[in-house]
Amino acid sequence: MEKFDNTIPWQHSHIFDDGNPLAERNTRWAVWLTAITMVVEIAGGWIYNSMALLADGWHMSSHAMALGLSVLAYGAARRLAHSKRFAFGTWKIEVLGGYTSAILLVGVAGLMLFQSVERLLAPSPIHYDQAILIAILGLLVNLACAWLLKDGHAHHHGTDSHDSHHHHHDLNLRSAYLHVMTDAATSLLAIVALFGGKWWGASWLDPVMGIVGAGLVSAWAYGLLRDTGRVLLDAEMDAPVVAEIHDAIKSAPVEAAISDLHVWRVGKGSYACILSLVVDETVAPDDIKRYLGVHKELAHVTVELNQVRG
Repeated sequence: MEKFDNTIPWQHSHIFDDGNPLAERNTRWAVWLTAITMVVEIAGGWIYNSMALLADGWHMSSHAMALGLSVLAYGAARRLAHSKRFAFGTWKIEVLGGYTSAILLVGVAGLMLFQSVERLLAPSPIHYDQAILIAILGLLVNLACAWLLKDGHAHHHGTDSHDSHHHHHDLNLRSAYLHVMTDAATSLLAIVALFGGKWWGASWLDPVMGIVGAGLVSAWAYGLLRDTGRVLLDAEMDAPVVAEIHDAIKSAPVEAAISDLHVWRVGKGSYACILSLVVDETVAPDDIKRYLGVHKELAHVTVELNQVRG
């Protein structure tokens, strides 16, 4: 196999994302915390007959599953980073993990909705005191996980002033963080429903909050499907960097027109670009790359020149 030589100026590494070790470690801790609490909440919901608590437990199970997928994706992307099979690195393994967890969440939301409607139509007694204690425990665990994941999320943000306006995040970590925040909201709904039933006799609040929780899970799943699907389908031609490429070519000292342009994401804040230009004077591809070099998010640029001769 031909050996890569990074001393040659026209060769470079195809590892466009350096991973997020802090996030991977914190996510692993969050998985353990969540899995233990999930078992307690689901068992408590069945024993004490709380649909809101059951809904929160099922939501937490989806949360544990999503976090587990995130950990697996981080590990796979790291282990396969130097594999020659991946033309543009392994970052999209992380994105695929987020997309898969979103699909599974749709099923979880459907189950939550079905069970809540069933309990609304056929109510049964709820042991409020025990259910409230377990729901509060779930909320505390959610907040602890959110703190863990927020720390990794903030730590990984770049400090480059030029890149900051693009808001490039770790999609794998972002999905996990949004999930625990949504889960925390569902825990709050369960607590409100249980206190409402205990103090005011509004037992209907319990299944209603389960339905609201199902809606929250569905909304989160939709948002994650949209964001990860956009990356997986290379639907990035409306990204800010595309307009910046057009502006850079227009302001270049050579007369050039873009005849073809392809831009897609290869890392959290990194894009690949294939650019075809029509020029009426002699210019080297390296000159065009130098004009685009101010945009640090362009990690891989291929330039094709088509010269018009008078």
